[in-house]
Amino acid sequence: MAEHHYDVVVIGAGPSGEGAAMNAAKHNKRVAIIEDKATVGGNCTHWGTIPSKALRHSVKQIITFNTNQMFRDIGEPRWFSFPRVLQSAQKVIGKQVKLRTQFYSRNRVDLLNGRAAFLDKNRLEIRGHKSVETIHFKQAIVATGSRPYLPPDVDFRHHRIYNSDSILNLSHTPRTLIIYGAGVIGSEYASIFAGLGVKVDLINPGSRLLSFLDDEISDALSYHLRNNGVLVRHNEQYETVKGDDHGVVVTLQSGKKIRADAFLWCNGRSGNTDNLGLDKVGLEPNSRGQLAVDDHYRTEVEHIYAVGDVIGWPSLASAAYDQGRSASSDVVQDEYFRFVDDVPTGIYTIPEISSVGKTERELTEAKVPYDVGQAFFKDLARAQITGEAVGMLKLLFHRETREILGIHCFGDQAAEIVHIGQAIMNQEGEANSLNYFINTTFNYPTMAEAYRVAALNGLNRIF
Repeated sequence: MAEHHYDVVVIGAGPSGEGAAMNAAKHNKRVAIIEDKATVGGNCTHWGTIPSKALRHSVKQIITFNTNQMFRDIGEPRWFSFPRVLQSAQKVIGKQVKLRTQFYSRNRVDLLNGRAAFLDKNRLEIRGHKSVETIHFKQAIVATGSRPYLPPDVDFRHHRIYNSDSILNLSHTPRTLIIYGAGVIGSEYASIFAGLGVKVDLINPGSRLLSFLDDEISDALSYHLRNNGVLVRHNEQYETVKGDDHGVVVTLQSGKKIRADAFLWCNGRSGNTDNLGLDKVGLEPNSRGQLAVDDHYRTEVEHIYAVGDVIGWPSLASAAYDQGRSASSDVVQDEYFRFVDDVPTGIYTIPEISSVGKTERELTEAKVPYDVGQAFFKDLARAQITGEAVGMLKLLFHRETREILGIHCFGDQAAEIVHIGQAIMNQEGEANSLNYFINTTFNYPTMAEAYRVAALNGLNRIF
């Protein structure tokens, strides 16, 4: 049995693992990253962020072609199958895997394929396809990610019942689809399939879509999903999910029965901590397989860290990369450590959503004297040119100091637009002010000038 010694061992080659490994390697640590899949990139690259966003982009292009009068002069509306649209995503995945594999090679990070399990607080066993190795480490970073939570009373082996990973194996385009779970993933897939002409029932166990969003933005998403043919059912829980040769029947606790060609489960995720041998080091995950960490990403075992989806919120690829890098910064004691808590939300529905900071509900409950500045995309020249006139930018600011308290955007390029406001929010003192947007000249026509329009709108509300 081969044995090797490392300063830092990272378990999992997704965004959080990559961030941790790269930073440690840049500080001349001997680093190994362990991945039990055949290729790097984690769930983000293969089943989550990259394929779903590539799918969305292709579907959005189809919608543009089918609704733009200029294209109507060229040909009739066309619909594409789900597998064909997925082909574009597969090309992106291949490019991402190649790029990330080169990162490890170029930075002399040993990439070890196999399933890792702790033997004790300073040793790991790696079981590969044909070999078993023992790894000695000074510090370890658990970055094993998550997978869809699968309730035991739903038969996911049935060929018409899918989860948010296995849906990428769908070999046809269903006419009708039931999506259970109206969180970020469920809402995104509802947009994607509706854009392909599929009749979608979106079942939400809660009372509103994406309740963590500003209420106005959540309402706008609900309206546009329904406008695109999605039937949203709030406050519904499933009783049974039964598949047969012709489709899937979902019986709800309210007594309703819904039939569709296929069923997609998008309700919750579980941390990938089983079979890690955590009991050997005195760690115990919660009921969802997640590990508890302190504000330096350390577990209860001081030299073992955890980052990314395996620690829960916010479960975003962007945050995961920064968490991995920050945990590694704590290990190497550089000056770049930070606890990642100012994460913008990016939701790639059609239209997309992004926000950062406080919502109106939160500010009202805290009795903060705020006001609102709005810019509607239908009034922006750039949106009129591109034909993407749906949406708005909303600024929440303190009435007295004019400090920016929250930014909420719904519409084309929302996930890009939000970063301008995020940069101003992160400034100290008077630099974080509505005045910045009023006193700054923006290129015209651009979507960015929505900030100037929103700021002037908000300024006119102050008396």
